Formats: sequence, structure tokens, C-alpha cells
Amino acid sequence: MNFPRRGVMLVLASPSGAGKSSITRTLFGQDPHIGLSVSVTTRARRTDEVEGKHYYFVDVPTFERMRDEGELLEWARVHDNYYGTPRAKVEEQLAAGNDILFDIDYQGTLQLYEKCRQDMVTVFILPPSIKELRSRLERRAQDSKGTIEKRLKNARVEMQHYFEYDYVIVNEDLEDSTQKVRTILAAARLRRDRISQLDNFVKDLQSQIDSI
Repeated sequence: MNFPRRGVMLVLASPSGAGKSSITRTLFGQDPHIGLSVSVTTRARRTDEVEGKHYYFVDVPTFERMRDEGELLEWARVHDNYYGTPRAKVEEQLAAGNDILFDIDYQGTLQLYEKCRQDMVTVFILPPSIKELRSRLERRAQDSKGTIEKRLKNARVEMQHYFEYDYVIVNEDLEDSTQKVRTILAAARLRRDRISQLDNFVKDLQSQIDSI
């Protein structure tokens, strides 16, 4: 039986190059019932970006008002631009039973914990080795040698926070890792406190016993 349920906030985090983006793309291709969290930002919109699909674009005063009035679940300032997660949009999706994937760092995850821990399931993705992590960064051919070295140094800091997540996956094989994330999501969807009308169903079962 399919009961109405509240959506899941699935948080994936990892050092750059550990495979989080690949897992996310594969997951989206396999599961039509999960969407990506759309952030609000003060960054200028690029020509290929669509309002409401890639970001919600606002000016600085609007963002600061949203932040100060509690309209953001988490926020950060990155390279002189603000980014944040709009509370109302997330709540709307969760109430409709839609799952949302969050691609945020450990600082954003801790902010979400303070406001909506019951709705969250969090997964940290580790590389099988630093040698393989470096190799993946080099194979992407997107960064300079200096940038790769910086990402590797940042990985040390990011991996210090693995214990703050519910689950940890070592991404040695993409298909296997994606399947593990799908299993985690499936279990989160079935949590008793997320399923509505369950109490009424159990009471109905009990009344059927009385009528036998």
C-alpha cells in the first residue's frame, strides 16, 4: 500500500573529485521522484541559466532581508556572493511528498541540522585513496595544477567532518555507490514518522479484529 508521506531532504557531501556529482547525475537518471534543491543567490545570472531552475536570483538587500527574517534554512558567502536555501520552497516540496537533494558543504549541513533534522538523511562520500582522488581531479581536465593542489588541501578539512553525517560511503565503484545511496533514500522514505495516515490504518486493522 502507498501511504501519503512527507518528503526527504537527502544531503550529499564529499571532497571535490570523490564522485558526488557523478552519483547525483546517476541518481537523477534512475529516480524521477527526487529533485535538486534550488538556491537563492546574489550572483549575476549567466546567459545559460534559468530563473527558478538553476538559482533564484536576488539583489543583496533582498538576500539580507531573507536571511534576517529567517526565510533561509542555511546560507553562506562565497567569493563575495551570497548563497542560501529558501525555507518556503523546501517546505512546499516536502509537504507535497517530494524528495530534495542538497549539494552543500558541512557548514551548510550543520545549519540545516539546527532547523530541520527530522526531515534529513545525510551521506558523506569518501574516495578510495588520495592517489585516486588526485587522478580523478586530473582526468576532469577542468582545473590547473595549482587548483588541484588547493582542492586536495581542502579535502583534508572536509574529511574531518565525516562523522557528522548519518552514512559514509567509500566511492570505489560508481554503480555500487549509487545503489547504496538509493538504498539509504528508500529506507528514509519508509520511516514511520514520515508516513501520514498510518495511525488511522492501524486503528482500522484493530477494529477489523474486533469485528471477527
